Amino acid sequence: MDYAKPSITPMATTCKLSKHDSKLFDNPTLFRFVVGALQYATITRPNLAYNVNKVCQFMSQPLEQHWVAFKRILRYLQGTTTFGIHLKPAAVPNLPIRLTTLCDADWAIDPDDRKFISGACLYNGPNIITWWSKKQQTISRSNTEAEYRSLALAFQELVWVESLFSELKVPHQVPLILSDNLSIVAMAHNPVLHNRTKHIELDLFFVRDKI
Repeated sequence: MDYAKPSITPMATTCKLSKHDSKLFDNPTLFRFVVGALQYATITRPNLAYNVNKVCQFMSQPLEQHWVAFKRILRYLQGTTTFGIHLKPAAVPNLPIRLTTLCDADWAIDPDDRKFISGACLYNGPNIITWWSKKQQTISRSNTEAEYRSLALAFQELVWVESLFSELKVPHQVPLILSDNLSIVAMAHNPVLHNRTKHIELDLFFVRDKI
């Protein structure tokens, strides 16, 4: 891969990895070794979290298409070796820190189990300090449900960072959490429970309590 052509993106937007769409990879031990090592790259590269999470889901039985997707990530890394996390000073140093969280979920892109993948990133002022991408444990029957589960996970992470700041006596403002789904914003502020949302009632109460 030293002389491979660099890629401008870590994964094609049309790429849908599955467990059944190609032949078995002839060296699964090598796949597990190199993909496991690739997880360390996500420590300083938040833009790789989703893609590395995708290829890591096929550790038990890797296929040739998974190996091709992995090499695409390596080609992207080769062309972006100068990329990293840039830490910036706060705009107004004397004001309390502002915590901002962004969360989202995909639209059942996994063809094998149709489980949604949630993702979030948390900013301390202008600097990103924590991020994750993970598959949800249950199957959501609507985009609103999946987005709300992602919101609950993001709140959980935000609460932990808040408690850490409080323990360290670091002053901070009321956190801001952002989502691109108007339905879950309405559900989070509406105190009325509906019959169609009883199956996510715990997430509903958790988010409303934190708001």
